Amino acid sequence: MTTFAPDSLVLNRKLPLWYQVSQSLRASILGRSPQEPLRLPTEDRLAEHYGVSVLTMRQALKELETEGLISRHRRRGTFIEPSAQRGAPVRLLGSVDAIVAQQSGERATVLSHGAVPVPADLAEHFPGLDEVVEYRRLRCEESSGEPTNWAENAVRPELAERIDLADLTRLPMTKVLRDAVGVRISRITDTVEARLADPETARLLNVPLLSPILHYTGVTYDESGRVVDVARIRYRGDRFSFTVTLEA
Repeated sequence: MTTFAPDSLVLNRKLPLWYQVSQSLRASILGRSPQEPLRLPTEDRLAEHYGVSVLTMRQALKELETEGLISRHRRRGTFIEPSAQRGAPVRLLGSVDAIVAQQSGERATVLSHGAVPVPADLAEHFPGLDEVVEYRRLRCEESSGEPTNWAENAVRPELAERIDLADLTRLPMTKVLRDAVGVRISRITDTVEARLADPETARLLNVPLLSPILHYTGVTYDESGRVVDVARIRYRGDRFSFTVTLEA
């Protein structure tokens, strides 16, 4: 039987190992796609994967079992509970201009860009494509130079060919695609959730490992209903809040 594959984790020796492993595995479980298998690897395999002892792994799994995310069965194995999923999202309506305004006002450094295989968790957005062009950028406050967020954008290759990297140092990807590339954007689906800073996010944003961050995912569609860009942005939790104003 095929087993679920958790994300990797770089451990911080200043925090309890079982806690870090449980939080990493918890995020992998809640972020899995519906098509992924429900069966977890054995304790030994998981311990090897995370580089911890079997006793530490057992303690981490016990925590997840207490939360109701997994169930353990003698001789059968450990399984993700089918009900283990994120809560239903709150859907809000707004304009593309409002989203562009929210993303503007900071200078960005392009860390890297280039063609990569379509990430497994984005495959549903890019059917029929083997590769996307990935852009990784770090945004900082202009006055202090302090990092505020970092972004990954996965863009369709034929559109990426027309993107000027200089534009990405001062403009949001949404505005570049719409105004410079000429994409007729019809809608953007936004998801904002609380997460813990992984090692790369902690390094880039200069925050402690596993500290709270806001994780934004924006899926941009053109007029034909095709996904043209998926943005994943990690915001420092100590610098941002999520506020919505609704007119009655």
